[in-house]
Amino acid sequence: MWKQIWQQLWEGHRGKTVCTISGAVLGIIYLFFGLWNMLIFALIVYTGYYIGKRIDRGEPAVPAEETWQWLMDKWRLFR
Repeated sequence: MWKQIWQQLWEGHRGKTVCTISGAVLGIIYLFFGLWNMLIFALIVYTGYYIGKRIDRGEPAVPAEETWQWLMDKWRLFR
């Protein structure tokens, strides 16, 4: 049963699965060393999920061009 669940996750949501697991591992590592344990852990896991979701949709993991365009649009107001 568990093998089928993991196989479905791997086939249908590979990016979300890998990034969420890596986020959870990094979060657990942080729990041993950190402050604000629950908040930072949740943020790390959510970030892994968000990046995995973007990868599954075929979008770039980090929207560098969109962010650059947004910054340039904001800075034009001061010229």
